[in-house]
Amino acid sequence: MAGVVVVGVGPGIGLAVAKRFVREGMSAGLIARSEATVKAAAEKLAGDVLPVTADVTDEAGLRSALDRIVEAHGVPDVVIYNAALIQSDRIGDLTAQQHRDAWAVNVVGAMTTAAHLAPAMAERGSGSFLITGGMPQPKPDYASLSLGKAGVRALVTLLHQQYGAAGVHAASVTVSGGVGVGTGWEPDEIANHYWRLHQQAPADWIQEIVI
Repeated sequence: MAGVVVVGVGPGIGLAVAKRFVREGMSAGLIARSEATVKAAAEKLAGDVLPVTADVTDEAGLRSALDRIVEAHGVPDVVIYNAALIQSDRIGDLTAQQHRDAWAVNVVGAMTTAAHLAPAMAERGSGSFLITGGMPQPKPDYASLSLGKAGVRALVTLLHQQYGAAGVHAASVTVSGGVGVGTGWEPDEIANHYWRLHQQAPADWIQEIVI
C-alpha cells in the first residue's frame, strides 16, 4: 500500500486517523502549519512517516509539501483533508477578508489538495479522498464554519462526479459535535469511519457519514 496523506494533522482527529491507517501497514505523509505540531504527531507514529510543514492557504507551499510526500511514498492510496478554521462568529461579525480567510482553509485548501493528487489517483484507477465535514445543520453562532462545511459537502459531490468513474472514492465524515475523550465524539472512534470509507467497494460507496 502506497500510503496515506493527512493534511491538517493535529492531536485530535488528524493524529487518530493517521494512527488508524499506519496500523494497517501504510506509510504516512503528515502536513500541518506548525512544525512543532507535525513533528509531535510524527513522533507518536511508528513506521515510515514523513512530517512536512505547510499552510493550506499557501497554494505553492501546499503543492510543494504534497510533492515531497509523493516523491517519498508514491501516489497515495488515501488522502484525508482535516484542516479547518473553527471559530464562533455570526453574520456581520467578520469582515469580507476574514470570511475569505476562513473559506481558504475550510474549502480551498481541500480543493487544491484534490487538484494536485486526484488526477494521479484517477490515472491509477483507485484511491480515496476523504474530508472532515461538520455542521450537518447550519448554526448562526458558527456562520463561517457552517458555510465552509456546506462547501465541503458540495466539493465532495463535485469530486465524485469528476473522478468517481475513474475509481476515486470521494466522501466526508461529518462530525456533529466537539471532538474529545468523553464527549461522544472520540477521535479513535471517528478514525474508524475513515477506514470504513476507504475499505468500501465501489458498489457500496457512500459520500457522507454523519456521526
